[in-house]
Amino acid sequence: MPSLAGHVDLRRYSRHLLIPEVGLAGQEKLAAARVLVVGAGGLGSPVLAYLAAAGVGRIGVVDDDEVDVTNLQRQILYATADVGAGKAATAAQRLHALNPQVAFDVLPLRLDASNAREIVRLYDVVVDGTDTFASRYLINDACVLEGKPDVYGSIFRFDGQVAVFGVPGGPCYRCLYPVPPPPELVPNCAEGGVLGVLAGIVGTWQAAEALKLVLGIGTPLGGRLMLIDALDARVREVRVARDPACPLCGDAPVLHDVSPDAAAVDDDTDAGELLAAELDALLAADPRAVLLDVREPHEAVLGAPAGAVTLPASELEARLHELDITRRYVVACRVGVKSRWAARRLREAGFGGVRHLRDGLLAYAALDPAFEIF
Repeated sequence: MPSLAGHVDLRRYSRHLLIPEVGLAGQEKLAAARVLVVGAGGLGSPVLAYLAAAGVGRIGVVDDDEVDVTNLQRQILYATADVGAGKAATAAQRLHALNPQVAFDVLPLRLDASNAREIVRLYDVVVDGTDTFASRYLINDACVLEGKPDVYGSIFRFDGQVAVFGVPGGPCYRCLYPVPPPPELVPNCAEGGVLGVLAGIVGTWQAAEALKLVLGIGTPLGGRLMLIDALDARVREVRVARDPACPLCGDAPVLHDVSPDAAAVDDDTDAGELLAAELDALLAADPRAVLLDVREPHEAVLGAPAGAVTLPASELEARLHELDITRRYVVACRVGVKSRWAARRLREAGFGGVRHLRDGLLAYAALDPAFEIF
């Protein structure tokens, strides 16, 4: 039977129908619901799978990325043969096979200030499966301005977070994080790693919150931040109050639209940036140029370029005196976050001609088959 409100496949959803809090009326709500999932990666994979299996009528899949072999350790929607394929379309194909009664909106694009509100307003609930502060602020702001709940999740190594922002009377993401921390203090999964199963734990919890919001049952995580420690098997909860002074959802808001600099991060991207394709030529042409690798020791074991000077970002402040101020340093890390901060710090310390390797050594490795880094 088609998955339309009032026309529920009784056999497929029989285990839902047996739950008093769901029943036939609830399953019809799910069939009529529209949920947007931003990010079809580690968090998005379990979110999308369980929303599709539950019979959510229309699911939007936003992701402009392609499947990489390093994704397969946690992004369970994809197989080895999918490497190089677009995530949004591939995810939708898998999900359609799981439940052909669900409609999928394939959106292989990057959510940004030009389209966020327009896309968000088309859905009832938004699930944030992204992994950067800029994306989280953008999604939060669009959800608050459009009156949509934002189901937030994040993962790093063994630690996860889940919350719901933007519900009436509750806080938004800006109430929890008024300003983002410095980029060097918030490495993502590509830099610091993540236990693959943690994505399933947190993403499944996000899916549960989204279903509760659609069904109007239980107590969603509005005003509560759930902290998950998978290493020690502990879960605790922190209360998050709405901030009356919040610039977005406070008593006198000053933010009335989303903006490209939603996270208000001074990332210094226009100062001394060097593309991976330009690195070899610069090092060959300038005898004073040196590649400064600021990855931590546990990252460097995955591969290191020949001739680079190694100085972990965590030790940079204490060991600045070891660097030669007459040299011109090209600062590099794994994906280009810590190196951006380190380059800025070197300039502040009086080093001249400092460059920052955009997108990090991963981008450089993609151009040089002889250099392997993971």
